[in-house]
Amino acid sequence: MDFLYEYGMFLAKTVTLVLAVVAILVAITATAIKQKHKKGELEITDLSAEFEDVEQDITHQLLSKEELKKKEKADKKQAKEKAKAEKNAAKDEDAKQEPRLFVVDFNGSLDAREVKGLREEISAILSVATKEDEVFVRLESGGGMVHGYGLASSQLDRIRQNDIPLTVSVDKVAASGGYMMACVANKIISAPFAILGSIGVIAQVPNFNKLLKKHDVEFEQLTAGEFKRTLTMFGENTEKGREKFVEELEETHELFKDFVSEHRPSLDVAKVATGEHWFGTKAKELGLVDEIQTSDDYLQAASKERKVVAIKFETRKGFAEKLTKAASLSIENVIGKLWQNNRIFPG
Repeated sequence: MDFLYEYGMFLAKTVTLVLAVVAILVAITATAIKQKHKKGELEITDLSAEFEDVEQDITHQLLSKEELKKKEKADKKQAKEKAKAEKNAAKDEDAKQEPRLFVVDFNGSLDAREVKGLREEISAILSVATKEDEVFVRLESGGGMVHGYGLASSQLDRIRQNDIPLTVSVDKVAASGGYMMACVANKIISAPFAILGSIGVIAQVPNFNKLLKKHDVEFEQLTAGEFKRTLTMFGENTEKGREKFVEELEETHELFKDFVSEHRPSLDVAKVATGEHWFGTKAKELGLVDEIQTSDDYLQAASKERKVVAIKFETRKGFAEKLTKAASLSIENVIGKLWQNNRIFPG
């Protein structure tokens, strides 16, 4: 009887607690849904300062005490001279601002949904950038949907339209739609074994018509317009429909090739628009990229001459989403404690 009593008390406490928390969550979530959430915020990181901090940390570890004192003395002198120069420059109304390098990351998915953040980042940069500045995009993408990557490419083209130098770096892959984005740049750099190219179009459609017929299942599809639907997954495809589908693929491929030719006129598009991809070193030989270099090398070198700043648009999670996650973790913790305090097994 004691066993059943203790078990019943434990179960009652647990159920009561869970129901109470769920009720509170439902009420708060309903309120939170009515609230307008901010779409996100820009995160700005001073990469120049980070590079400098790392350099100083390593230097302090490598130098002897005497060498360190000499360096600190030289740094103080240099800092005073720099401060004096900046003060004099501030008095000059025509003094030019220190050139900046804005860094953006784009890790593209199949539908290029990351273009939402890219739009915000580029809009922010264009609001302050000048022709003396530069935009540097670290691009990683194997491509995907044509309309998604077409829009992403157009976003990068906004930088070119404002006469601001654009450099795209490919450390791993920029294929198909990824290369469509990369070719917009004034300059493309690539790691030796990065994959580039794949200037082609592909579409795959499974067809279950034979399987449906085998099981006496009929499929009807009604359309208005001869080519409203060329190929179907469940109906019986026709040769005319296939031909039209291939024609559409060819048209898309021609648009892709024209886009690449427009932005890289020196490239032999007919030679590289075969759907093949190449590693960085071969891609340079073919003219797909301009230099073999990693993004790390480029940014570290640039930080000596420019202010390097990373721009990242972060989407804010809704209040309800944050609360639900926190509450679920709390429930797990509380149930765990209840189990420990009311455990009915020898332990």
